[in-house]
Amino acid sequence: MERIPDRSGPHDGLPFPPGLHIADYELESEIGRGRTGVVYRAKDLRLDRTLVLKVLRPGLGRNETFRRRLAHDHRITAAIDHPHIVPIFEAGEADGSVYIAMRYIAAPNLRELLDRYGAIPVAGALRIAGQVASALDSAHEHGVVHGDVSPGNILVVSSADEERPQYAYLTDFGIGIRALTENFTCTGPYADTLHYVAPEQISGQPENRATDLYALACVVYEAIAGDPVFPRAGDTALMAAHEHDEPPPLSQRSPWIPPQADDVMRTALAKTPDDRYDSCGEFVERLGAAVGGPEGLPI
Repeated sequence: MERIPDRSGPHDGLPFPPGLHIADYELESEIGRGRTGVVYRAKDLRLDRTLVLKVLRPGLGRNETFRRRLAHDHRITAAIDHPHIVPIFEAGEADGSVYIAMRYIAAPNLRELLDRYGAIPVAGALRIAGQVASALDSAHEHGVVHGDVSPGNILVVSSADEERPQYAYLTDFGIGIRALTENFTCTGPYADTLHYVAPEQISGQPENRATDLYALACVVYEAIAGDPVFPRAGDTALMAAHEHDEPPPLSQRSPWIPPQADDVMRTALAKTPDDRYDSCGEFVERLGAAVGGPEGLPI
């Protein structure tokens, strides 16, 4: 069995090579990476099943406060039986590596779909948003804040069902923006999540359900418009826009959006958390009604 290599180099030894064993899991291939760690397709050697194993970056694993928060959030999240939350099997540690084992879902994430196709139809965007909103509201009822809602953390399964052609899963609970141990300045593939960071996260205020609502509104805006709310060059300018700039009206970015939807987005993207909607579901319902009439669009 190949041992976990020394991680004293500039990249902390990540990503690990295929064939490596972490606890009772064998890594098969890398399927993604982000600010907090690297995601692998892996085999559960005990139950002979394929799953996803996320291995956190060593710097996070050495932070005791983060480890306690991670363990707490994942115990609660694992107990949430929600159809749009990726089930968590286990969160543990082996040979200094902190890992999270989750169900394997063979589907692209929303980031990949937006990069490939651009803006998606309004009805589809709201359908996905409604499913994610339901997942977030359920988590909030259990006292869990996601903290990093972004297109990369939303898996989208295509379906032959004409009434529900997309089925969304939300993943990566408990290892969001709060996982940063130094500052918000990111580079490379990690900088993308700054497009969805709420003003209170930048200023270091406590996160709550309104934080996730802000991020979800940013995701929905981009899914419909094809571009982020604040397309700024550089982390500093982007964070300043989240803290101080008014969001451009969505109706000016998309010809399919009536002006009455701009008020909904403005409330969801309010700088002060208390000025936003009370729940993610309320936001999506109001946006659907503004776009599709009194009965809204199917979600």
